[in-house]
Amino acid sequence: MKFLVVSDIHGNKTVTDWINAIAEEEDVDFVLVLGDITDLGSDDIVKEILGPIERDVYAIPGNCDPLSAPEAISEVAIDMHGKTADIDGFRIAGLGGSNPTIFNTPFELEEDVIYKMLRPISKEGMILMVHVPAYGINDMIPSGLNVGSKSVLKIVKEFRPILVLSGHVHEDYGIEHVDETTFVNPGPAKDGMYALVEIDNGAVAARLFTVSG
Repeated sequence: MKFLVVSDIHGNKTVTDWINAIAEEEDVDFVLVLGDITDLGSDDIVKEILGPIERDVYAIPGNCDPLSAPEAISEVAIDMHGKTADIDGFRIAGLGGSNPTIFNTPFELEEDVIYKMLRPISKEGMILMVHVPAYGINDMIPSGLNVGSKSVLKIVKEFRPILVLSGHVHEDYGIEHVDETTFVNPGPAKDGMYALVEIDNGAVAARLFTVSG
């Protein structure tokens, strides 16, 4: 199973073109979109960006997307906000939005809500796709503060997913391995950044890339 992971598109409609080119070149099975499809934009922008992608798309909203984004996603892709999908024998669980920020963005959730929404859909060894990272992992802003979700971290400790995919914190992109979990923040797609992930017999291999030019 091979898939393309993008996050933090922030309304950059040119992203769709290179997603399609890379998906074709790399022969990926599907595309995962981790939120902030818009930059405080509308449902129409959600659909304009996701609709033309030529692979199956599984997507969640980010904190900069409208609260109605899950419905807009469902019109052109597979909405994963608070939902699961079983692909090639793996459970994928998704949750969009973020924990509270200082910016008062549209799609923010209290920590207890994040936990209450994630726990019922979580499963040992799952793939977890969230917008906000787990606290302490891929979540450091330039001031040195960690701004990730303690509820996401709690879910990780309880269910030990094989893979956690998140965005939100543009500066702390990267791949980390903690215990038996691989954590991936692909970086902002608005700047041409993405990840390719392959899972073979339960082994996860992730690579980060930036579109040239």
